[in-house]
Amino acid sequence: MNQGNYKYQSCVVISLITIIVLSIFLAGCSPAGIIIGTSVAGFTAVQTKNGFYRTIDDRLIYLQLNSKLFQTNYNLFPQVSFSVDRGKVLLTGNVENAKDRIIATRLAWSVDGVVQVINELQVNNRFSIINFTLDTQIGTDLRFRMLADKKIAVINYSIDVVNQIVYIMGIARTQNELNRVIAYAQDIPFVKGVVNYVIVQ
Repeated sequence: MNQGNYKYQSCVVISLITIIVLSIFLAGCSPAGIIIGTSVAGFTAVQTKNGFYRTIDDRLIYLQLNSKLFQTNYNLFPQVSFSVDRGKVLLTGNVENAKDRIIATRLAWSVDGVVQVINELQVNNRFSIINFTLDTQIGTDLRFRMLADKKIAVINYSIDVVNQIVYIMGIARTQNELNRVIAYAQDIPFVKGVVNYVIVQ
C-alpha cells in the first residue's frame, strides 16, 4: 500500500470514528439510540452528493450545534431544528421570544466551519404590533444598506432586531468591514442601540 492511500484511509477511519462517537453521545446511551445514531451517521456520509469529506464536515457541524444548544439552553433545545448543507446552517422551529432567536443564531455562528446562518425561527410572543413593525423596518433598512455596499459580504452576517436594539452576528473579513456595518446600524432612525457579536477573521 502506498503512502497516499494509507493517509487517505486513515483520514476516513478517523472521521468515521469521530462521527460515530458524537452520534452515540447525542443519541443517548440506550442500545437503540446507539444503533440509530451510528446508522444515521454512516448513511449520511455514504449517500450525500456533496462529497465524502464535505458531508463529514456538515455532520460534525450538525452534531456540535445540537450538543452546544443542549448544554447552553436545555429548554430551548427541543424548539430548534438545524439543517446543514456545505457549511450553511438553517434554523427552523418555534421559540418563545425574540431573544431565543438571538441565542440560537449566535450559537450557530460559534461553530467552526459554519459559513452562513439562515434564521427561519418563528417567535410565538411579540410585545406589540408597533414594536414588531419598527423592528422589521429597521432590519430591512440595515440589510438594504449592507447589500448596497460592495465592501460588505452580507452573506457572512445575521441581523436581528428586538425592541429597536440591533443584534449583529457573523464573521467579518476585516475590522473596517465590521465598522461599516455598525455605522449603518447606528444611523438608522429609531435604533436604540447596537450589540455586536461578530467575529473578525
